[in-house]
Amino acid sequence: MKKEKIPRQEMPKQKPEERIKNFNEVALGYTEELAIKEAQRCLLCPRPFCVDGCPVNIDIPAFIKLIKEGDFIGAAKKIKEDNVLPAICGRVCPQEEQCEKKCVVGIKGEPVAIGRLERFVADYEAEHGEMEVPEIAESRGKKVAIVGSGPAGLTCAADLRRMGYDVTIFEALHKPGGVLVYGIPEFRLPKKIVEREVEFLKKMGVDVQVDVVVGKSISIYELFEQGYSAVFLGLGAGLPRFMGIPGENLLGIYSAKEYLTRTNLMKAYLFPEYDTPIAVGEKVAVIGGGNVAMDAVRSALRHGAKEAHIIYRRAREQMPAREEEIENAEEEGVIFNFLV
Repeated sequence: MKKEKIPRQEMPKQKPEERIKNFNEVALGYTEELAIKEAQRCLLCPRPFCVDGCPVNIDIPAFIKLIKEGDFIGAAKKIKEDNVLPAICGRVCPQEEQCEKKCVVGIKGEPVAIGRLERFVADYEAEHGEMEVPEIAESRGKKVAIVGSGPAGLTCAADLRRMGYDVTIFEALHKPGGVLVYGIPEFRLPKKIVEREVEFLKKMGVDVQVDVVVGKSISIYELFEQGYSAVFLGLGAGLPRFMGIPGENLLGIYSAKEYLTRTNLMKAYLFPEYDTPIAVGEKVAVIGGGNVAMDAVRSALRHGAKEAHIIYRRAREQMPAREEEIENAEEEGVIFNFLV
């Protein structure tokens, strides 16, 4: 008798009509039952192409096998052998273009939800107080400076610390996390998750210094003078790019970076508890079709816009944004204007 295929398990979400009124996380995460059922879809391939699709080569079949067995803490530890930021990656990594794109199950159906499973075990580990510090190699007696505390800086710091280096992160802003805190909205990546991962790095022995602008507060030359053997520059995206069209300097016109920084890092969404000014238009247009555009337009709805538009020069299938973010925006009532 042919075995019935298990469909991909959908992750519970806030209802669209409710979530556009708040900045709480949209995706609510798998339950234990859903996680095990989704893990059962994995074929545990002897030649796991999904691992090839993962930038850090997580042993995906191994951690999914542990989920199947109900060993969620073991699964989290297995992931952390290669990636110490699974709660973040499980939420915002583009798995559909990486590990899940290579999943064999996806050839004739939907791929295993690797990212959702990664998120589940990371959250489970934290909620059950089991976040053990990984083994740190014997000290090499050398210091490394990391400039920037975004995803690149945090990952570099974790890897170097495990190898036995003394690591200091220098962050220009008043909170560590880089784009994770100023760029990605609360409804996609809660700041408490980023704070939790940063605290985990501190427990590993990573020193994090904020409000230090390397190049102004201190130079790279001075870092070497202070005994650092190497400096890693994880500087992020830098300045926004404008289109060079009339009206760019008018009131109410923002770069997405400024708009999201005001919203996320400076907590404009908590007005009047926070007094960060931000224009709240009744009708808002966001030009672009990537993840940043989706973050901005969905934030505009939550700020109170009655109408929010995406203006994109190409067709829907050419949008670089994650499919799930486009679908979430459509569910929330964002109006898409293509070939404009």
